[in-house]
Amino acid sequence: MSPAVPRPATQTHGDPALVKALARAFRYQRMLDDGQYASITEMAKAEKLDRGYMGRLLQLTLLAPNIVEAALNGSAPGPDLPRLMDPFTIEWREQRAALLRTS
Repeated sequence: MSPAVPRPATQTHGDPALVKALARAFRYQRMLDDGQYASITEMAKAEKLDRGYMGRLLQLTLLAPNIVEAALNGSAPGPDLPRLMDPFTIEWREQRAALLRTS
């Protein structure tokens, strides 16, 4: 089996803190999906993070794809990290109405 060829880094124009939070959220969700951890509580302990913070990060994986794209691209009018760390609906249409500001 040949070693994996690394992909080139993707340039983003989004807020670095938001981009990092999204990357961590999807990484943690993948770890749960792959069975590396049995629960959010177990993973939070292993990662030395507060359980509540871990849950708020994981909610980012429930964002509509175009909201994630707007966040990564720094597209105005996109959501900011503090707003995304608040609870939000999982219904994509409602997310778009609440999180994507219009001029």
